[in-house]
Amino acid sequence: MCQLEEPEALQGLDNPDPLVREAFLMAHDYINYITTGGADGSMGHAPTACTAALRHAGDELLNRFPIFFRRWPRVFQDVTEKTACPMLMSILDEHFFLPVPVGRRRDLAWSAVLSVYVLAGQMALHCHERGMLGVLPQLKECVGAYVQRVICPDIQDRGGWSGFVSRFGEKQRLEGQVKKVCCWTLLALATSIITYLLWKRMA
Repeated sequence: MCQLEEPEALQGLDNPDPLVREAFLMAHDYINYITTGGADGSMGHAPTACTAALRHAGDELLNRFPIFFRRWPRVFQDVTEKTACPMLMSILDEHFFLPVPVGRRRDLAWSAVLSVYVLAGQMALHCHERGMLGVLPQLKECVGAYVQRVICPDIQDRGGWSGFVSRFGEKQRLEGQVKKVCCWTLLALATSIITYLLWKRMA
């Protein structure tokens, strides 16, 4: 479930921790970006290096491998404003960031972090296109809270978001990284169908 009840998550964009604040800003900016037309929309420049890298890498995925994104509407077809956030969190928990045993360190891949935001963007786009505009603020907060809770501790150990910018910034060669992300996207596509069916049974 979305962890909005936690005090840390409630602070969102005003969180005193700059690393967490960036995680929320990336969620807000990317969902705004993808639902207003992406590179063809009317949004201005990205507010930070991280948000710029996220926009750029997301566009690269959509442009180079569109086939992976055409099937998401089938997975999301029965999503409602009430189920959008829980379904997204379920997919992320089940297929991107499984719990790590106590005492072991997560092997964080920047491509997996990118996949979290790209998948959230696809969910937001689906909801936006179907007139469920009220769920967009919830998705932004849910994704930010998820990254704060699950990913930020590992990013802190890596010295912050600089590695994300180095990996996906516009001036970098993205071909190799994009291929890795596509593997994650393909995995999410295949396994999310199972999650979707389980979700339907539990609903």
